[in-house]
Amino acid sequence: MTTDPQDPSTDQPNPTDNEQDAVTDRQDAAESQPDAKWSVAEWHGRMLRDSAGDKIGKLQDVYVDIENDEPQFATVKEGFIGRHLTFVPLGGIKIGPDDLQVAVTKEQIESAPNIQEHGEELSQDDESALYHHFELNYTPPNTESGRRLARR
Repeated sequence: MTTDPQDPSTDQPNPTDNEQDAVTDRQDAAESQPDAKWSVAEWHGRMLRDSAGDKIGKLQDVYVDIENDEPQFATVKEGFIGRHLTFVPLGGIKIGPDDLQVAVTKEQIESAPNIQEHGEELSQDDESALYHHFELNYTPPNTESGRRLARR
């Protein structure tokens, strides 16, 4: 039995119609899906990749801007004895199913200031050094501590 794609009495739809319906369904899904939200709790332990897709390491912590609670930096822990944190800026991040890709190169990350781990907060000098290294605008907030970043 042959089917005519133009004949409405056939049981099988026109393949072109199926393809168009699939495209329309994907467009509708994309339009109705809300923008990706920052889900910091789900990021812990995920692989961070640089702008070229090379592995940086597993995400340890996220530091947010205290004024708007937006993630600004992630840390990757390095070293065994004199542990220090490698800070990675999160601006322009791409969220994948298993990893997070940042907008900076591995070379920029490797040449970042060495921040020693001491407590929950960074000093204002450490914050300023990080922002300036990655060429980000840094203005200390008008708070008692004078610090912009908080660990989440």
